[in-house]
Amino acid sequence: MQALAPLIDAVYPQRCPLCGAMLAGYDGLCGACWGQLSFPGDPACDLCATPISPEGPNRCESCMAEPPRHRGIVAATCYDAVSRQLVLRLKHGRQTALAAMMARMIAARLPERNLASWALVPVPLHRWRLWRRGYNQSALLARELAGLTGGTLMVDALIRHRRTPSLGGLDRAERAQALQGAITAHPRRLLRDRRVMLVDDVLTSGATSQACVDALLAAGVREVRIACFARVI
Repeated sequence: MQALAPLIDAVYPQRCPLCGAMLAGYDGLCGACWGQLSFPGDPACDLCATPISPEGPNRCESCMAEPPRHRGIVAATCYDAVSRQLVLRLKHGRQTALAAMMARMIAARLPERNLASWALVPVPLHRWRLWRRGYNQSALLARELAGLTGGTLMVDALIRHRRTPSLGGLDRAERAQALQGAITAHPRRLLRDRRVMLVDDVLTSGATSQACVDALLAAGVREVRIACFARVI
């Protein structure tokens, strides 16, 4: 198959998934689209990845006042126009091949690349939404990350029992109320004392990921970190 690659390229040239420009490689963005991506900068809070002053402590005021229950967030990109298009094309445009590139970008930001002792758990979809879409985009990212890092994929470790409304426009208390009891750990998955990397496509308010973290810790997980493709800053 490798010997046929030049012929395949000539007949079906590789193109940027965003703008359609021809690419020299098989998987990625063109230079112009790549240059428009925004990436989390340094220094940033070591728990929530929010930008902080270089002169201050290594945590933001919010995390110092009320430390989150997770052990940190890794984000490949900041949520901007370009990363939003990638997420939408993966999530709703059925361009599932993007998951490989997006997972590599997440892996590049991980403080450690060997996750052999970790379980990779995607943020779950409700079964009706999964049925309509046909796949869980977070599970696709988690699968690719497992292949890159050696982690154990546990695609059904979390269950979303009921559909939840859009959290946009809700305050913190309302978001927590909307998610109360919606997500639990699978009772037959061996989670106790595991280290878990929770995987999502976009992290916005953090309410959904916090509900997942709470469910994992209630199941006896030792440590939870969060890995996402795009982080709303």
